[in-house]
Amino acid sequence: MVLTELMVFNRSRRLVFFISVVLFLTFFSQRPAWPATTQSKYYTAERCAAELHKNPSQQKHRDRWLTCVQKYLAVYRDDPHGAWAAAGMYQAGILYSQLYKRSNLEEDKRQALDLLDNVVKYYPSSRYRNQAQAAADQLRNGNGRPAPTPTPAPEPTPVIKNDAIQAKAKQWYDKGQANDQHLEKKPELKKHRDQWFKSIDAYRKAYQADPQGELAPAALYGMGKAYEGMYKRSHIDLDRIQSQKSFEELASEFPQSPFAAKVQQSKEGPPPESAKVAGDDKIAEMIQETGPDAEAAAASGSPSSSHESSSSQGLSVVNGLRFWSTPRYTRVVIDANADTEFSHRQLREDPGLGKPQRIYIDIHNSRLSSDFQKVVPINDNLLSDARAGQYNADTVRVVVDIKSSKTYKIFSLKNPFRLVLDVWGQEVATATAPPPPPPEEHTSSGKIPQSAIVKQLALGVKRIVIDPGHGGKDFGAPGAIRGVHEKQVTLEIGRRLAEKIRSQLKCDVVMTRNSDTYLSLEERTAIANTQNADLFISIHTNAAQDHQAYGMETYILNLATDDESIRVAARENATSTKNISDLDSILQDLMQNAKVNESTRLAGYVQIGAYSRLGKKFEPLRNKGVKKAPFYVLLGADMPSILVETAFISNPRECQRLTSPEFQDVFCQGIVDGIKHYIEDNNPMALSKHGPGKG
Repeated sequence: MVLTELMVFNRSRRLVFFISVVLFLTFFSQRPAWPATTQSKYYTAERCAAELHKNPSQQKHRDRWLTCVQKYLAVYRDDPHGAWAAAGMYQAGILYSQLYKRSNLEEDKRQALDLLDNVVKYYPSSRYRNQAQAAADQLRNGNGRPAPTPTPAPEPTPVIKNDAIQAKAKQWYDKGQANDQHLEKKPELKKHRDQWFKSIDAYRKAYQADPQGELAPAALYGMGKAYEGMYKRSHIDLDRIQSQKSFEELASEFPQSPFAAKVQQSKEGPPPESAKVAGDDKIAEMIQETGPDAEAAAASGSPSSSHESSSSQGLSVVNGLRFWSTPRYTRVVIDANADTEFSHRQLREDPGLGKPQRIYIDIHNSRLSSDFQKVVPINDNLLSDARAGQYNADTVRVVVDIKSSKTYKIFSLKNPFRLVLDVWGQEVATATAPPPPPPEEHTSSGKIPQSAIVKQLALGVKRIVIDPGHGGKDFGAPGAIRGVHEKQVTLEIGRRLAEKIRSQLKCDVVMTRNSDTYLSLEERTAIANTQNADLFISIHTNAAQDHQAYGMETYILNLATDDESIRVAARENATSTKNISDLDSILQDLMQNAKVNESTRLAGYVQIGAYSRLGKKFEPLRNKGVKKAPFYVLLGADMPSILVETAFISNPRECQRLTSPEFQDVFCQGIVDGIKHYIEDNNPMALSKHGPGKG
């Protein structure tokens, strides 16, 4: 009896264990691939660093190091108080220190020390704290070598010693003063930390040479002011703390010094009127960027503006700024809590004033949120930073400093209201660029069709981004069957499609969402761009007031050619048809950036593939073809992109089909057929090593 009970107990334990394992695997297999967690971003950065370290040829290129550094810093920026923040900051510091060993640039060393010191200061309980301290000490001692023991100088007479010390202190102090004057003459240099450190190092050496001498208070004051100036541009807390430490030491050691009095007076005196509004000197400069400079810009193009109706009688609140970037494209999104008007203008570079080319956006009838981060460093290939200030009582001004750009566009989205700034740069040239095609491949006009170029280069498709439409608080279109919503159907279809692409085409697949998660439209495109996708496919279901409407259609980004396409785009964009018409002027210029021809070919193959598969099993079925419309979710995509309207969820028959696993499976197989045809058309050998797709 006891033995039987023991056997039953053991079987029960094994069953519980088995169920637990199944549930565990099920849960983690369905975790969202996007939005990326800080952990997944850390692993992405780790793969970047590993790839760099195993490729000596890549290590010769500075941009490869900085790319991995930015990936690690993204982990910190996303969640500065999270469990992975210290790890991201530490690894970024280590990469900078390794880059310094190759470049011997003091700026790289300073960046490494800043990051490592930040880990020590702000993450004292992290396991990376001691590692960061050790790495910083090694770097200060000379790349890990022990600091050399100084040779003691012969003991001179006291008088000679004092004169020599004072001369040395004055020499370093004069260097600090000279560099300060150089920065004032060339304000554009103030953006570079190494320029500030020239002053800081000189003042520090002046103070260390003669800590009790006549120049010691001035040296401490100069060092504190240099750190203070750097902080106003970097907003790195460590810079602020170093400035405070210098001033505190000045007040403690030399309380009667006029320099200590200057520090005390600056603390007690009222700030300039402009600084009261904007928050710091950089913003104070920024809110005055009109007048002669703006008039000069007017010669290159008159101010443009867009008008939106205000959703409330009070001021809207500008409460956030986000950005995504690739080497030749950056998207900046400004969030507000209500619809409002805005205007924008591009200002030319002004070397005389030390001001770069920049774009300013005035958001009218608005105020800046009290917790808005006034300066957001971007530091990619195209943009330096974005900064915001209260221009006047009811206008917020956002200024974006430009390093290099080819063109830009600004438009608004709704629900919630936000402004989107897209900046495009020049095409990035690479050392491994393929040779031009032979002359006989040219058309009569001397130009080569884009599709022909793709074929000649035998470009393959390695990564596809699948975007299940809507999600989270955005339910999408309601179904004809109670309880069915677009967001559920698109997620199920997206998961099936991803599985088929992985198994049949052997392509890497990234899901913009793999759970019931809300993503903004602009974020979905940014995901595709930052993931270096080769194709972007957004999945949606159609809807109409006429519940008898049925059929499937595929869209590409372009100007709408009929009222129905405008209606579909307005619904998917969650905006009005007026907004759609406002996009016409944007899209006329935008088409040079979009992969129109490739998107059209991809859409055609997908439409034919899906319709052919479905037509064998599901009747009646209507082929609504390939259409054009200005979908925000496709706006700014760097790769061939399509939006598939699977069927009409508002039609009772098609709603039933959309919830059917059989319909979903057949539909997804049709899309895979279309992608396969597109890939083979570009490169007939691309799929040969995997064999044909399963039908």
